[in-house]
Amino acid sequence: MGKKVLMIDDDPEFVDAISNLLDAKGYDVHTASNGKDGVAKVRAEDPDIILLDVMMTTKHEGFDVARELHEDPKAKDTPIIMMTGIRKEMNLPFGFEPDNTWLPVRTVLEKPVKPEVLLKAIDENIRQA
Repeated sequence: MGKKVLMIDDDPEFVDAISNLLDAKGYDVHTASNGKDGVAKVRAEDPDIILLDVMMTTKHEGFDVARELHEDPKAKDTPIIMMTGIRKEMNLPFGFEPDNTWLPVRTVLEKPVKPEVLLKAIDENIRQA
């Protein structure tokens, strides 16, 4: 079985498209449509990598989830790739950079994400056994 990817995103079309792409590449894809369910799945399923949206139930939910997982001893070492359209949606003049406190993720990708960019980011960041 392939490496386990957990995708936390509330956009069903985007989730389907990315799930199909990752399935075709041999990944074992699991999904959650909000932060609360996503955190529970991280704890239950111990994925090798997490793909995390920002704007779900609230405009900042993904940021909160990233920080919550960073504080969890079991989940803190699981790599997170944040995929978001928040900069465009909220017309922000700046992007986001990962750090250890406010945004403890490995990388931030702007939606729409090109398949080759996502696959490269997963390959570079996925937890190795």
